[in-house]
Amino acid sequence: MYMLVNCSNCHTLLQHPPGANSICCAICHAITYIADPRLAPPPPARSYSSSSHYQHYPPPPHPFQEIPSPFSHAPPGPPPAVHGTKRAVICAVSYKNTKNELKGCINDAMCMKYLLVNRFNFPQSSIIMLTEEETDPYRRPTKSNMRLALSWLVQGCQPGDSLVFHFSGHGSQQKDYNGDELDGYDETLCPTDFETQGMIVDDEINAVIVKPISHGVKLHAIIDACHSGTVLDLPFLCRMDRFSGKYVWEDHRPRSGVWKGTSGGEVISFSGCDDDQTSADTSALSKITSTGVMTYSFIQAIERGHRTTYGSMLNAMRATIRKRTNEHGGGVHGGGVVPTLISMLLAGRNYRGGNTQEPQLTASEPFDVYSKPFSL
Repeated sequence: MYMLVNCSNCHTLLQHPPGANSICCAICHAITYIADPRLAPPPPARSYSSSSHYQHYPPPPHPFQEIPSPFSHAPPGPPPAVHGTKRAVICAVSYKNTKNELKGCINDAMCMKYLLVNRFNFPQSSIIMLTEEETDPYRRPTKSNMRLALSWLVQGCQPGDSLVFHFSGHGSQQKDYNGDELDGYDETLCPTDFETQGMIVDDEINAVIVKPISHGVKLHAIIDACHSGTVLDLPFLCRMDRFSGKYVWEDHRPRSGVWKGTSGGEVISFSGCDDDQTSADTSALSKITSTGVMTYSFIQAIERGHRTTYGSMLNAMRATIRKRTNEHGGGVHGGGVVPTLISMLLAGRNYRGGNTQEPQLTASEPFDVYSKPFSL
């Protein structure tokens, strides 16, 4: 049986194999030494981890102690500060050399990083980039690395923190077995190794980056993937009329009463389309190279001065997509419409999205979208 212990450096929860006297953290590479409780003298209560009865002793000095963090673009040294005012995880999965390959995801990631750094003053050292272009195995968008990065994003969050999670890649759905989905399907994100390791389900995403958000902390998710409308499993969805802009908040809280909101903080998600729609990967928008339609429209809304409120952002994004759809005769093609994944699991299920996608807005609490200022 595995025990949970905290990394002695970055405090990430680690699984400690029985009998091992030390464990290496996959995030910061620090060595945590484990004392055998049968041999160690009784320490003061505060010396024990809240998640186990093992004591953490500081590692002795050794020449390999200073190892660059796998999740930092800064020079060799400690990992990004957990309590930074702003931090982000940007994940782009292009599924290179497979039948699922996408063309615009890396461009999405680079554009999003530029936006965060140059428009919203995110420090480069506080942004984790997971892409298939990375040579470091810890910076590739595998299921394990995505889980570690998302845990890091919300770790120790404090009032005043602003967090961002951006994902560009494939999304899908699978049968809901715990009864917390109104339509009977869980939404998923597909890491680069999803065919062997499985997809990341919305229940897990909610548990990892929504529930820990405490009072005074703000998290924004920008999810450019198929079937991504409620992929954070947030309690409320803004159902906005595509022409008039009028809206109502739909209550998506599970009938079971399980709480899918935060611990007092605020989470708002922009997603590429509704749960039963697909998203597009195209060169028709930038006219230069392939991008995700949703990421492009999100950045364009900001660059063209529509970031006054969340309502104006959502309307501007949808207007950009509708305009290009009309210009290209009913569909935004260029790089092609992203195909639905794992369709054999959803045989007989109809999708109303077709070639038209409508970005969605979900939140941990409803608000007036036309009066609430947008900010990251």
